[in-house]
Amino acid sequence: MRSAPSGSIGTNHALHRKASIKAIFGVVSLLIVLAVVGLLAKTQLRAGNVGLAAGQSDSASQATATTAEASGLTVAGQAASIEQKARDDIARALQQGAARNADADR
Repeated sequence: MRSAPSGSIGTNHALHRKASIKAIFGVVSLLIVLAVVGLLAKTQLRAGNVGLAAGQSDSASQATATTAEASGLTVAGQAASIEQKARDDIARALQQGAARNADADR
């Protein structure tokens, strides 16, 4: 039986150690990148929610104004007037979009 050269055992161990270190650094690098992306996403979502909250408060004040105008109505009547206002707003937005498209085609 031949015995393995004495240098090959140490070389295999060194290669295995280098591969392990590379793997560890790879995983740590991925975790760092994931943390940075998570922080950026969190920042972007907070910025988006601030704008969304402002838009919601405007809608809420408009709904309150509509409800105040219809204060003589029953709850069902108030709901119907809010639905009608939403339909009117949507129709107006669609008309504005169509007008913009027509202007862009000219």
